[in-house]
Amino acid sequence: MQPQSWPEPDPQVAAAIRAMYRGRREAPLAVQVRDRLGELFPDAAFADAFGQVGRPGWSPGRLALVTVLQKAANLTDRQAADEVRENLAWKYALGLNLEDPGFDHSVLSEFRSRVVAHGLEERVLDLLLERLQTLDLVQAGGSQRTDSTHIVAVVRDLNRLELVGESVRAALNALAAACPDWVDQVLVVEEWSRRYADRIDNWRLSASKTKQHELAVQYATDGYTLLQAVYAPASPGWLRELPAVQTLRCVLVQNYIRTPDRAGRLRIRQRERAEDGGDGLPPAPIRLASPYDTDTRWSAKRDLFWNGFKLHVSETCHPQADGDRPAGPNLITNVTTTCSTLPDSKALDTIHQSLHRRHLLPARHYLDSGYPSADLIVSSAKDYGIALVTPVLLDTSPQGQGPTRLRRPRLHHRLGSQAGRLPGRKDQRHLERRRPGRRGQDRRRLRRAGLHPLPDQGAVHQLTKGPSAQPLPP
Repeated sequence: MQPQSWPEPDPQVAAAIRAMYRGRREAPLAVQVRDRLGELFPDAAFADAFGQVGRPGWSPGRLALVTVLQKAANLTDRQAADEVRENLAWKYALGLNLEDPGFDHSVLSEFRSRVVAHGLEERVLDLLLERLQTLDLVQAGGSQRTDSTHIVAVVRDLNRLELVGESVRAALNALAAACPDWVDQVLVVEEWSRRYADRIDNWRLSASKTKQHELAVQYATDGYTLLQAVYAPASPGWLRELPAVQTLRCVLVQNYIRTPDRAGRLRIRQRERAEDGGDGLPPAPIRLASPYDTDTRWSAKRDLFWNGFKLHVSETCHPQADGDRPAGPNLITNVTTTCSTLPDSKALDTIHQSLHRRHLLPARHYLDSGYPSADLIVSSAKDYGIALVTPVLLDTSPQGQGPTRLRRPRLHHRLGSQAGRLPGRKDQRHLERRRPGRRGQDRRRLRRAGLHPLPDQGAVHQLTKGPSAQPLPP
């Protein structure tokens, strides 16, 4: 790929566009983007994802614009390629003449794969925001808001039985494609072709719990047999590195356990939750949900359950009086994708780092109650100069409930001294300083001996061993 400047719109195409949209009729989005933003995505910005030798390819900068227009119109790759060939507005935006044949639809998927493989997935948003900053449409300071939404993975939802069966099937298919001769010589197992020829679907399986349990053990037995053959000394070592084989190994470890019986034979049993008296299941952040996408995770938020990811979107927000238009457009300034099990508060610092890299830190950041914490409120103001505008989470602990609830605002402490006040106590005593806590917190503790009963005993958590320590922000 040799970076080149975009050609100007073809005169014939430009004349047709002017004739079609003369008067009050608004021009299409593609035409407005080219007229107002010009060469938005230069080829040089994507040069790292393409080689310097070989046949010349299509302009990566213009492919980036095609991808944006494709998503705006919700088109498939084939439909987007047709628009490049047939739509005059797209030809105008891309600088193509009437006879240009465009490209095959498979070029778009290859372009996206190269961009992701080289870590350039945020380059399009970065370039757009840089251009908008030069036009004074977005600047640092002011107000921004951030909220999260769920993203459903493009994989089939699988229960535990389907997950194990599909993992064995995916590993078999990967081995058959990578080394068919080895599969024919080593994996001659009866009924495997019938059992794993079609995808594992719960609708085709028996509804009997007993038969489902037997089938789960059978899938696990097949999986361990397959891994034993792959890890045998006579097998090629590179077979173990196949992603599908590694995924199968992880799925078996997470869902099954093998224990020897009295005769020394290994017995396979399915893992169950520790609350039900089982061996325990791995925590949700590391538990695989599909053999075809090892990054997706099951998560729950209130009454919503989904298998996928979490998306955090930040945008500018301008004050708006009743009936008045805002001072400017609300523009997206950052998009962060995280694991679906990651709490919103854990993503806030990453969001601020991205905004700082783009020189778009706000003065006021509006958030819902899932994002803030005392540490984040203090660190955001100290490190970035951002005031978090957000509701503070209510105290849901036993001490914070009921008419005699004991909340942190009722614990008085004078920084720089040893004094601390307890609610409802007349004989106030000093709080002994302890070693600093995490993040430099000052920790004070109360000794059990010598303290008279508190009036609000029902609101105070019973001490078990040693003193009670209260962390205070630095």
